Amino acid sequence: MRYSQIDSKLFIENRERFKKMMKPNSVAVFISNDIVPKTADQFHNFRQNGDLFYLTGIEQEETMLILAPDCPNPDFREILFLRETNETLAIWEGAKHSKTEGTSISGIKAVQWNSSFENQLAVIINLSENIYLNLNEHDRYVSSVPYADLRFANEIKNRFPAHNIERAAPIMHRLRSVKSPIEVELIKHAGSITKKAFDRVLDFIKPGVMEFEIEAEITHEFLMNGSMGHAYTPIIASGANACVLHYISNNMQVKDGDLLLLDFGADYANYASDLTRCVPANGKFSPRQKEVYNSVLRVFYAAQDMLKPGTFLKDYNEAVGKLMEKELVDLKLLTLEEIKNQKPEWPAYKKYFMHGTSHYMGIDVHDLGGRYWAMQAGNVFTCEPGIYIPAE
Repeated sequence: MRYSQIDSKLFIENRERFKKMMKPNSVAVFISNDIVPKTADQFHNFRQNGDLFYLTGIEQEETMLILAPDCPNPDFREILFLRETNETLAIWEGAKHSKTEGTSISGIKAVQWNSSFENQLAVIINLSENIYLNLNEHDRYVSSVPYADLRFANEIKNRFPAHNIERAAPIMHRLRSVKSPIEVELIKHAGSITKKAFDRVLDFIKPGVMEFEIEAEITHEFLMNGSMGHAYTPIIASGANACVLHYISNNMQVKDGDLLLLDFGADYANYASDLTRCVPANGKFSPRQKEVYNSVLRVFYAAQDMLKPGTFLKDYNEAVGKLMEKELVDLKLLTLEEIKNQKPEWPAYKKYFMHGTSHYMGIDVHDLGGRYWAMQAGNVFTCEPGIYIPAE
């Protein structure tokens, strides 16, 4: 791995917190993400299921975890299943984790090869009343692809129709939204790598360079510092491209007088960072660019001060919207008449600031959490207001 091994204490404590929130006489099952085909005999880079990583620290494909804290057989209460290395695998891909390594990383004493998973699972489920299955219940998730957790859940429901099915996701959302000190340090380290990349490209940006050349400089700095790469597809958007919220082509030339929007973040040890900054391509803001930049900056600092325990995201976003509304009036982008006649469901400021200000961050860049929960100590949020003016 590219990073120092994480203290297994993190994963031991995460599992204990999950088990305490399970109903009595239950079993919970977590499995790896798919290895996703790319083309011909190629595959996309493997990324571990975030919940499985949170509970075990194992990044390896074809990994499974069973938690059954009330099982009458103490040997079955916590089992990690790993892919076993064979001679062919060792030659073509390299050796997979040994059982000893599995224990060292996860803190789980009972480690078995995944060839025994099906039989072991049946025994443990038949000793349980409830089965916790894990699905992607992120409120931004929309896809028709039948991913590994979904296929597995359907199989379990068909195979054990008399058992009660419980949802693991609500528990995982609660747990993962509150970061431990170890997690906070990992996110800070990811942020420090991102800062190095930002400092690097400040010296590189100039009229005439291509957006993808800037992306390359960022990627180089990430990998040189032990990052696993980008936590999300980077946005390197010059000129009008910056008004496309999820612009990822990064294929245009930066021109003199452009503003350049940079939205990128390093992934370190499976923890994300997220930076958004706007810089003048030629090193100097025009008077109008400076005026708009300082408006966003004032909102940024005021929004940071609102990120406190007890605050609700809905109230927070509305308060930030009011701040942005004033700035847009001062910038002569909005009139008081437009604000007076605005629709409650789509305030006038949304014409120039159409996204939320903050989101949870952690193992995923848009990490698990509750849109309608009060903020609490241990939450990690981004803070990224912006003003988008296509006409300018």
